[in-house]
Amino acid sequence: MTARSEISDRKPPWLKVKAPGGESYAHIKKTLRTLNLNTVCEEARCPNVGECWGQGTATVMLLGDTCTRGCRFCAVTSGNPRGAVDAREPEHVARAITDLGLRYVVLTMVDRDDLLDGGAAHVAETVSKLKTYQPDLLVETLVGDMGGRENDIDAILAAKSDVYAHNIEVTRRLTTSIRDRRCGYDLSLETLRYAKSAAPERFVKSSVMVGIGETDDEVLETLRDLRGVGVDVVTIGQYLRPSPKHAPVARYVEPDTFDSWRDAGADMGFRYVASGPLVRSSYHAAEAFVAAELGGAKAGAHPPSGDATFLAGGDPSAIEPASDLISEASLLRRPRSAR
Repeated sequence: MTARSEISDRKPPWLKVKAPGGESYAHIKKTLRTLNLNTVCEEARCPNVGECWGQGTATVMLLGDTCTRGCRFCAVTSGNPRGAVDAREPEHVARAITDLGLRYVVLTMVDRDDLLDGGAAHVAETVSKLKTYQPDLLVETLVGDMGGRENDIDAILAAKSDVYAHNIEVTRRLTTSIRDRRCGYDLSLETLRYAKSAAPERFVKSSVMVGIGETDDEVLETLRDLRGVGVDVVTIGQYLRPSPKHAPVARYVEPDTFDSWRDAGADMGFRYVASGPLVRSSYHAAEAFVAAELGGAKAGAHPPSGDATFLAGGDPSAIEPASDLISEASLLRRPRSAR
C-alpha cells in the first residue's frame, strides 16, 4: 500500500461519527420517502447524516441531479441536462419544507451552464414560494457563480433570501487542478463581492475545503481574500474523498489547526467562522448564528422545541464549532425517469 492510499483510507478518530438514528432522523427520513424525495447524503454515504438529520437540518438541491461541471472533489453526476427543468419543483420544495416544519433551509443547486440564466430564475421562484408558504422561514441560497452575470445574481437577490452563499471551495493555487475549468478563483471572489455590494444588508457566506493539497498559509490567504470582498460567514472543513476516481486526500488536518483558522478568521473580522474536521458548507452552527441574528426580528418569538437551527437554547456562543460534527443533509428531488 502506498503512502498516498494510507492517507486516503485510514481516517483519524476525530472523523468517526455515530450510526444514524433518533426521533428527528426517523421523522425526516419518513417525510422524505412520503414526498418521493431522495437524498444526496444517503447516496454518497455522508458520515454525518445521522447527526444532521437528528438535528433536523435540511439542504434542498434544485435543478436536478446532473451538473454541467465536473469538479474533482464532487460526487454529483456530470453531464448535459439539455435544458431540462422541472417547473413544478419550486412548489414541491415549498410544500416539502412546510411539512418538515423547519425554520431554516438551504437551497443549493447543480451548475446549469446549459440554461441562459444558469438557473437563477428557478432558484428565485423557489425562494419566493417558500416565503409565501412560510413568511418567517429563513432561507439561504447556496448557488453557483452564474458565470459572473450580475443580472442573474440580482434575480436571486431580488427573491430576498436571507443568506447569499457561493463556495470558493479551495485555495487559489488548487483551483485549476481541483475545480472545473469553467470555475475561477477570482470569478468566485467577484461573485461574492457583487452580491455583498448589491445587497449590503444580506449575509454573504462561503466555504473552503482543506486537506486536498493546500498549505496552512494558503488557507489564511483565502480567508483574507474572502473577507476582503465582504464575506460575513465562512465555513472550513476537511475534504473527504467520495470515490477512488476523485482527488485524493493529501492530509487529515488536526483539530487544533482548525481552531487556529477559526481564531484567525475572527481576527480578520468575519461575523462567524465555523471551522472543524466535519464542518460542511451547510453547517448547523453557522446557520444557528444567522438564525439568532435574524430569527428574532423575523419571527418575533423563540423557535419551537427541537428546531434545527437553534441549538443550546438558541445561543450560538454555546456551540463549539470545532467539535460539533453536523454537516449538510442535501435533499434531491429526482425526476420520475430516475426513480
